[in-house]
Amino acid sequence: MELTTVWFILITVLWTGYFVLEGFDFGVGMLFPILGRGDGGPDDIEHDGETRRRVMLSTIGPVWDGNEVWLLTAGGATFAAFPEWYATLFSGFYLPLLLILAALIVRALAFDYRGKVDDPVWRRRWDLAIIVGSFVPALLWGVAFTNIVRGVPIDADKEYTGSLFTLLNPAALLGGVAMVALFIAYGAMFLALKTDGAIRHDARQLSLRVGVVATGLVAVWLLIMQGSTGSGWSWLLTLVAAGLLIGALGQVRRAREGWGFSLTFAAIGVAVISLFVALFPDVMPSSTDPAFSLTTTNSASTDYTLRIMTWVAVIFTPVVLLYQSWTYWIFRRRVSGHHIPTKVAAAARNQPVTERTEVER
Repeated sequence: MELTTVWFILITVLWTGYFVLEGFDFGVGMLFPILGRGDGGPDDIEHDGETRRRVMLSTIGPVWDGNEVWLLTAGGATFAAFPEWYATLFSGFYLPLLLILAALIVRALAFDYRGKVDDPVWRRRWDLAIIVGSFVPALLWGVAFTNIVRGVPIDADKEYTGSLFTLLNPAALLGGVAMVALFIAYGAMFLALKTDGAIRHDARQLSLRVGVVATGLVAVWLLIMQGSTGSGWSWLLTLVAAGLLIGALGQVRRAREGWGFSLTFAAIGVAVISLFVALFPDVMPSSTDPAFSLTTTNSASTDYTLRIMTWVAVIFTPVVLLYQSWTYWIFRRRVSGHHIPTKVAAAARNQPVTERTEVER
């Protein structure tokens, strides 16, 4: 197997890892205005809005930053292995990628600064930053990958010749909406798996309702994608992904959150792989002329560079996988409102209360 193909596969694995891991914490962030609402006071931990939001943050607090490492590694690997692909992608998709970067930065700041001041207005503003910082990347990644797989205007000099509005075509917008809906359902399943009490019940019910809509949107989106560039293998993977999503909804309906989450995890992974299989051997098809398309061959680095990178990947990839697996294992237990310190509980123990969330700990 050629090293260019090896690195295309590795980049596929990195993007797959990013979406299956970052997808659920994007979903948790977008669910703040829905599952983070409450009609009880601080002494009613099951229905106090602030307590519920802190429970939600606690489920992703130990893992969200590790999930983003997959994005950084995917970008770095693309730059090193396929510099022509990287250059065309980041110049043509400059504004969407800049918006994604800004949203991720604001989201990271919100996780850290939300609990620094004991003021509801302060927290509401950072909550909004979490919501927007989760929604914008989910939407724009769907738009970006739809355009990458279906093709964009690229000339003979490997330069993108379209505009921002070229990227905002109906199929791409459908991809963005489908990814948002899928991640919301995925995040709800994760919360149902990681929490206990009223929020667990609410998350499970919401994942069923949103999951039905998400499955329909994703099915239509993948059919459009495969209809334009698909191969036999990518069509098969698309059908498998659809079956896994339907199976996940069935498991959640039976209150088997672990199986529901696992099947959704697998469905997203298979769906992402199907897109890359449909893309290969291109890395960025040209809608202007197929002869201008970027491929794994004409956009790759030198063989010497790829050999060095391969040895680095062989050594360090298992280390990263082991460390992240260990993190998820350590923080595997459910979280409920009883684990969140409140002013009432602190007063009963005659102890000072801290407004810091589990994310900041």
